[in-house]
Amino acid sequence: MRALEREVVDAVYATIEPLLPEPPPHPLGCHRPRVPDRLCFWGILIRLTTGSSWVDIEAILEYRVSDTTLRSRRDEWIAAGVFDQLRDEATRAFDRIIGLDLTEVAIDGSVHKAPYGGEGTGKSPVDRGKLGWKWSIGVDRHGIPLGWSIDGANRHDVRLLETTLDAIAADGWTAEIETMHLDRGYDQPKIRRQLIDAGLPDHIIQRRRQPGDQRPKSITLGLRWIVEAANSWLSNYGQLRRNTDRKICHRHAAICLAVTVLIVGKLLTYRDRYCR
Repeated sequence: MRALEREVVDAVYATIEPLLPEPPPHPLGCHRPRVPDRLCFWGILIRLTTGSSWVDIEAILEYRVSDTTLRSRRDEWIAAGVFDQLRDEATRAFDRIIGLDLTEVAIDGSVHKAPYGGEGTGKSPVDRGKLGWKWSIGVDRHGIPLGWSIDGANRHDVRLLETTLDAIAADGWTAEIETMHLDRGYDQPKIRRQLIDAGLPDHIIQRRRQPGDQRPKSITLGLRWIVEAANSWLSNYGQLRRNTDRKICHRHAAICLAVTVLIVGKLLTYRDRYCR
C-alpha cells in the first residue's frame, strides 16, 4: 500500500484540488480562517488508510483541525461530486497511459464489518450474524475497478450483479468487454440470461457441484483471481475493512478515494519501471 507516500499524496491532491468547490461564505462574515483543504484531505486519507476514528485523526493531526471540520469538509466534497470525479479522472488517466484491458472482466463481492450499522448494512452470514456491509465490484484484467455496488452483508452477490453491471455501463465500458468471469455462486440460468440482456453473451461461470456428485471439490479460479486480488487490495484500507460510517454515500466516497490511490500507485510504478 502506497497511500501515505508523499509522491502519491501529492499526485492525488494535485488532481483533487481543481475539483474542490468554493467555500461557502460565513453567514456572519466574521469567522476564523478556514482550515486548509490540504490538511483536511490529509486527515481523510489517514482515516481511509488506518480506519481510525475522526477524534483520533484530530489528535494525530495535533488538533490543527477538529473532527467536526473533517466530517463537514468530507460532506461538502461528496455533495459537490468530488470523489466521483476524482475516481473518473484517475480511471481515464490509466486508460490513456497504460490502457484498460477489457478482454477479461471479473465481478465478485467482498464482505466486511460495519459495527455501527446504518444504511446498507445487515447481518453478516460469515461473521456470526454481526452487522456488516458488502461491495460487489467489477475489474479489468489489470485489477482496475470499473464499477461497484454497495449493500448489506446479508445480500447475496447475485442480487448485486445488476447494479454492478449498471455501474460499469454508466461509464461506457460494457461495449468493450469481451468475456465476463463469475464464480459458482452466479451459476443460475437467470444470471446467464441477465448477462446476455446486458450485452455480455460471452461469459464464463464456474459450475456448481451437481446433487449426487461425489468427486472431490475442485477450485478453478481461472481469471477470477484478478477480482480476488482487487478485493484484497481494497481490504487493506482500515476504513473499508471495518467501516464505522452510517451512510452509503460515505462508504462510496471512501471506495472512490481508495481506487484513486490504487490507480495513482500503479501509474507511478509504471513510470518508474518504463519511463526512466
